[in-house]
Amino acid sequence: MSTPNSRLTEAAYQCLPGGPLDVNKAFYDQVAATADDGSRTLVERFVLPIRSGKAWEVPKGAVCRIVAVEGAQVGDLNIFSLANPQERLWAARTRQLQRAHVSVYDRLWSNLPYLRPLVTITGDSLRDYGRDTEGGRVHDLLGTRCDPYVNRMLTGEDFDYHCHSNLTRAILPWGLTEDMVHDVLNVFQSTGLNDKDQYFMKTCPAKKGDYFEFFAETDLLCALSTCPGGDLSKAMWGEGATAPDSEDPTLECCRPLGVEVWRLPDGWLDREGCKEPQPNGGLYKGNHGLKGTEWADRV
Repeated sequence: MSTPNSRLTEAAYQCLPGGPLDVNKAFYDQVAATADDGSRTLVERFVLPIRSGKAWEVPKGAVCRIVAVEGAQVGDLNIFSLANPQERLWAARTRQLQRAHVSVYDRLWSNLPYLRPLVTITGDSLRDYGRDTEGGRVHDLLGTRCDPYVNRMLTGEDFDYHCHSNLTRAILPWGLTEDMVHDVLNVFQSTGLNDKDQYFMKTCPAKKGDYFEFFAETDLLCALSTCPGGDLSKAMWGEGATAPDSEDPTLECCRPLGVEVWRLPDGWLDREGCKEPQPNGGLYKGNHGLKGTEWADRV
């Protein structure tokens, strides 16, 4: 019988001092502090209605804040490189490099062959939520967006305002298509794995005024959907999902979300030596084994 190795149950991808996963916390604390000292400037602000989607640009070095303007509401977030939308949020690798539920100092990473942080989280009014009594945590990367295809499969009905559809409509003005919609960050969503190792979603804990904020490491196109399940206090599928006296039981759970884009003080980023992260994929000089393996004769 092998001896248990405690290292194997620690983080598989280690954040070591000075390593590629290390974060300059002091710098991002200063970014966050500009919200309190009044030195940042509002560039854009809008409110996203219920069951809708919208895309917007966030310049490199700006801060974007998502706000629960009326109370609990889940938002499904997509993030693209503005210059090259083929580079976009990679939820699975972010789960591995950071964690399954993200908060301050965590970074959201891009897909292959790019692999770099697109944003760094600088503010989260729910950062102390932790793990609740039912095992739920907030700002979820475990799950993904709701979509009309799984809804049709489970209910036999069509519904055009799931998050996948909302995001599809949102990115169309930028010339992007449905197949560019990707796995999301579920902002304000509380999720976990139950004792059967099955994914669960529970009531969103956000209250009016709660926010989630991130720093743009490069020029971004962001897209957000206000989930049609609202605060997810009612099941959307399966037993208990349909109230006999209502054709749309989750409608009353829906609220808008606010979005703000802020510019940091002129020259501040240069003085702090802030540089755009370069794609790590460019450092790889191999060719994916196309020249054959060195150990083929050992098989």
